[in-house]
Amino acid sequence: MLQEFKDFVARGSVIDLAVGVIIGGAFGKIVASFVEDIIMPPVGLLTSGVNFTEAKLVLKEAAKAGDPVIAVKYGNFIQVVIQFVIVAAVVFLMVKTINRLRRPEPTAPPPEPTNEEKLLTEIRDLLKR
Repeated sequence: MLQEFKDFVARGSVIDLAVGVIIGGAFGKIVASFVEDIIMPPVGLLTSGVNFTEAKLVLKEAAKAGDPVIAVKYGNFIQVVIQFVIVAAVVFLMVKTINRLRRPEPTAPPPEPTNEEKLLTEIRDLLKR
């Protein structure tokens, strides 16, 4: 069983997957920071200073001090959706670029047979009859 595990881990696809997960996690943090620190402040400015991470729809106010407010916190959801769209767009562009690089070059059509080859083909066909 240990040998099977070593064979499984030694396969290139598992190592590639591990590298992809690690880089993806780091990339996710970069995108989160980009959205949170670069994109959302101007959006908040355009929406009269609304801080989207704190935007919510209050369903029930706190009855007394210390009770939690019951609310739908849609602001953070909007921010996460923007992060997702950015990550999805970047991944799409990466996959598109990789697929373009992997495409085989169109092969040239085979060269025309020489007169000698044409003559030999005719002789072969006549002998078959």
